[in-house]
Amino acid sequence: MEDTGESKNTSSTQGNKIFIYYLLVCLALLGVAAGIVFNIVKISLVEKKEWLAIAEREQTKIPDRTILPNRGNIYSTDGRLMATSFPRYRILMDFKGNAIDTLAFYQKPKVAKGKSPDSTALANARKNGVDSLAFYLSKKLNRDENTLKNELKDALKRKTGRYMLHNRRVSFADLKEIKQYPFIRLGRNRSGFIEETFVERQRPFGSLASRTIGDVYATLDSIGRTQGRNGLELQYDSLLRGQPGRKAIRREVGVWREKPIIEAIDGMDIRSTIDIEIQDITEKALLNELMRTQAESGSIIVMEVKTGEIKAITNMGRTASGYGEDKNRAVSDLLEPGSTFKVASIMIALEDGVCRPDDMVDTGNGIYDYLKNGKPIRDHNANKGGYGLISVEESIWNSSNVGVAKVILKGYEHEPMKYMNGLERIGLMEDLRIDIPGAGRSIFRKPDEKGWSKASLPWMSFGYETRIPPIYMLAFYNAIANDGKMMRPIFVKEIMKEGKTVERFAPEVIKRSICSDKTLKMIQNMLTGVVEHGTGSPAYSPHVRIAGKTGTAQIAEGGIYVGTGHQVSFAGYFPADHPVYSCIAVIRRPSTAFYPSGGAMSGGVVRTVAEKIYASHTRLAIRKLPVDSSAVLLPAPKAGDEKALQQVLDELDIDFDRTGVKSPWVLTSTRNGKMKFNDITIPEGLVPHVTGMGAKDAVYLLENAGLQVRLSGKGRVVSQSIQPGQRITKGQTIAITLK
Repeated sequence: MEDTGESKNTSSTQGNKIFIYYLLVCLALLGVAAGIVFNIVKISLVEKKEWLAIAEREQTKIPDRTILPNRGNIYSTDGRLMATSFPRYRILMDFKGNAIDTLAFYQKPKVAKGKSPDSTALANARKNGVDSLAFYLSKKLNRDENTLKNELKDALKRKTGRYMLHNRRVSFADLKEIKQYPFIRLGRNRSGFIEETFVERQRPFGSLASRTIGDVYATLDSIGRTQGRNGLELQYDSLLRGQPGRKAIRREVGVWREKPIIEAIDGMDIRSTIDIEIQDITEKALLNELMRTQAESGSIIVMEVKTGEIKAITNMGRTASGYGEDKNRAVSDLLEPGSTFKVASIMIALEDGVCRPDDMVDTGNGIYDYLKNGKPIRDHNANKGGYGLISVEESIWNSSNVGVAKVILKGYEHEPMKYMNGLERIGLMEDLRIDIPGAGRSIFRKPDEKGWSKASLPWMSFGYETRIPPIYMLAFYNAIANDGKMMRPIFVKEIMKEGKTVERFAPEVIKRSICSDKTLKMIQNMLTGVVEHGTGSPAYSPHVRIAGKTGTAQIAEGGIYVGTGHQVSFAGYFPADHPVYSCIAVIRRPSTAFYPSGGAMSGGVVRTVAEKIYASHTRLAIRKLPVDSSAVLLPAPKAGDEKALQQVLDELDIDFDRTGVKSPWVLTSTRNGKMKFNDITIPEGLVPHVTGMGAKDAVYLLENAGLQVRLSGKGRVVSQSIQPGQRITKGQTIAITLK
């Protein structure tokens, strides 16, 4: 009993000690916590201003930096990338400050422990460091190693502030690699390496529609954004460029960190109306003709008739290396259209009842002296005696200046303003509001304006004394193809943000009807006649019916036409019966070695474009195509397993007749466009008939009958060495031939 009491007292004493220790630890922790809370309150409230002042003194002030936004992309009509932005970097080194000392210790010379390197060892370390850096940079930047090494050494010696390592900008991948080179990999603060970011615009499809897509300036604007220079890049610059952000650079716990203050807002994307395939077709067709005729320049536009969407636009001029995209002439050049304008004149005359297509016009010998002391009006065949007496329709077919001028003088000689009102009525004076900066607008001289003379009306009737951009002339011909409805030419389908449509541009009607249906039908017939009977015959295609009008005009310089070259053109649409696309091709100053011809030159280009577009974009319903007389209407299946054949023919939806079939093995035949099954009997103990079967079924039957099979060829069995019906000798070899 006494031992038990003593044990209880000992346990009680130890428990008390543990409790006291626990209590002391808790009190100590509580004291620490109280001290922490006290200091937090003291620092954050009582000493706040003092500590902020210390932080301000310790922190190096670096101005906030701009966060560049990503410029929006420009896409083709089917979503392929036509213009996008890539970062490019200029690389420099700042050898001021301690950078030279860092280089000295980058490759430390070997010395005894506890000793410092002497000046010679230190100089060698510097030299070896420069050599190492020069070696890697010369390989990467394709520069001479010795030259680069000497420049680096000189920059080190002079402590150059901003030494440019390369005079061209490098890609992000190259920059990432360069940052791993000796010495540079020590980081900006120790090596002095500097990278400056630039944004470059790139076009994955090269020069395709480059004048329409446009360019950007190499330098950024005042707040760090890429600026559009021309084309769609300029027209939609405010949407494409986005908004820059700002970031602060602060030193935290000995490390410099970047902290965004305002996030950058990337620019919106644009989906254009350009079709890459059609664009490629038009560019190649125009380029080939420019090279063939050695012309000065040329333009071509393809427009979708129903919507007014520009599917292709190409502008090419002669350069030092050949031909290349230059000024957007198709929308900006104010040109005398020449004979393509005759259609507008005759449309006005038909609508006003001045003439009918079958009215006769005496063009004489092709020379018309309207003004005795003025320049005579001449037809292109005046040297061959002219056209004589022809109809109004034939005046368009043959592009007779005299014929059209006489028709217009007959109706408007004493009322020229009525003719001008007619031009306004058919839409040629409308503002098309072209989405390309620098686009021109048609200019017409009027009777009440300075410069108008008695010769103005007849010369204007066949395309002189006017200034019309090619795209305006195309809009007029597109209206003829579109049953008289004039559409505004558009270049952009929609504006997008992060793949979602922000704004969609619907087709826009400029003029509901340019003339009556009766007049329109007459004009349409005339335009098909130009290609099938007249000057546009080089544009004729046996594959796609084309309608249009040729134009050939002398180019005036300083009011003088003699010896200044020609401009040839063709404007029209295709297929003529159900128009899908309209097109205009203009070629300026072809070589004098060629006779200038709107039909042979520009018409030939349009024919090539029409045929290739028709071939690449036509979709035909297979079931509506005529049956090929040589086509196999039903397959010729191999003989074999009846159930397997039945399953395949059911899947192919092919009718078959199995009337009277009892055997699991069948032959097939075709009668009256229907498949017929016939039994193959397999008598016990006799060689089976396997001719017509595939290898799998034939080998199965023969080996199942006890024969050894040797086969040759592939396809279906055409012969077997042991004829069907002969008695089988077990283990006998049979040879089968497949073909």
